[in-house]
Amino acid sequence: MRVHLIAACGVGMSALAGLLRAAGHSVTGSDEHVYPPASTLLEELGIPVFHGYDPARVAGVDLVVCGNAVRRTNPEAEAAEAGGFRMLSMPAAVEEMFLAGRSPLVVAGTHGKTTSSAMLAWVLERTGRDPGFLVGGVPRELERSFALGRGPWFVIEGDEYDSAYFDKEAKFLHYRPAMLLLNAIEFDHADIYRDLEHVKSAFRKLLGILPAGAPLIACGDFPHVLDVIRGTHARVRRFGLGEANEWRVTDLTDDGATRFTVRQGGRAVCRLALQPPGAINARNALGILLVAREVGVGWEDGAAALAEFRGVRRRQEVVGTVGGVTVIDDFAHHPTAVAGTLEALRERYPGRRLRAVFEPRSNTSRRRVFQDEFVAALAAADEAVLAAVFTKAGDPIPAAERLAPETIVAELERRGVPARLIDGVPAIRDYLVASARPGDVIAIMSNGAFGGLPALLVAGFGVA
Repeated sequence: MRVHLIAACGVGMSALAGLLRAAGHSVTGSDEHVYPPASTLLEELGIPVFHGYDPARVAGVDLVVCGNAVRRTNPEAEAAEAGGFRMLSMPAAVEEMFLAGRSPLVVAGTHGKTTSSAMLAWVLERTGRDPGFLVGGVPRELERSFALGRGPWFVIEGDEYDSAYFDKEAKFLHYRPAMLLLNAIEFDHADIYRDLEHVKSAFRKLLGILPAGAPLIACGDFPHVLDVIRGTHARVRRFGLGEANEWRVTDLTDDGATRFTVRQGGRAVCRLALQPPGAINARNALGILLVAREVGVGWEDGAAALAEFRGVRRRQEVVGTVGGVTVIDDFAHHPTAVAGTLEALRERYPGRRLRAVFEPRSNTSRRRVFQDEFVAALAAADEAVLAAVFTKAGDPIPAAERLAPETIVAELERRGVPARLIDGVPAIRDYLVASARPGDVIAIMSNGAFGGLPALLVAGFGVA
């Protein structure tokens, strides 16, 4: 079958392209911006990806798949509709072509989806289950972010974002969960969800398609998770850091590895060591171990596999250490994730100056929705540097509704945390290089490329 992907360089779309190619289909793609790592992956797979959009590219194809960044006015989408071509959203294509006859293990929630799904895929792969998987990031332990697999299980990251301009339901509603790991529920995606109740309604729909009696591994540390799962007919296992959870992370320490004990009630079950830092990753690990138990992976085998797991690119990833300065690249863009990342780095690098560099880039962080929460999160750093709010052509966010980073800086200063607003990647790089001292840990946080700042910073320290 000939398949053309519009907006092929998204993380999920490029992984779908890989699955399609592995299944023997002829695949092409197009995107407004062809960029790594997706462009590199697609080139390695021999999948042609074209810059820009041309209606002629859909001629003769059997299926057109649209990424959720594609608008109805996209020239290729318009041509596909006018020509009567079959069109699917990315998750609908995954559902139809790769989940039939499999048992999907869906990893959902506001936080931890990518890391948890990568962990789960790795544990099942390492213990011989040969899973299929599609992860919304680049796992450092696995060759790629996708695999067909030959086993019955298919691990998939279940995103609550909508699917396409013609498919406005959450992506995860396409994924037919046989089992569900639910990490967190908080307000996010302010561009498509009106409020927290609207977000929760999407998760309630997800629980509604989970078979009665199916395992639901739910993080009890988030009150909105507890609210959403109330009354479910699934078989619930609650996990987390809090004492009210049936399964808990306890006795957490960090000596260059994150070490902790899993307890059921007061009973110690096993001891683990993880390479990724922090309580957030320990909790992710506990959740996936509980899922893995449901498919027959014992505690010790799961713990041994996780000890080898190095993490996911752009999740607390050490880009380099030069002159005693460590540069971290992280995807955090929600205040809870920012706070969790900074806490994890405090544990991993005690006694060192922690400098937080944050770009408000996501459709939620660019709004004033979490103005106060970002102050509280960034106050955990020894210094905060904020970039200007990322703007887009024809930006739909009115100026009065945009995040005010200058106000965040002023409030941080009032609390005694040195802070500054710097516009432009070159100026941020120059400031950080000029003011660095040995022992600094610089956490660069954005859900976008941030102008390549992490690599530019490492290079800057190399010549400083």
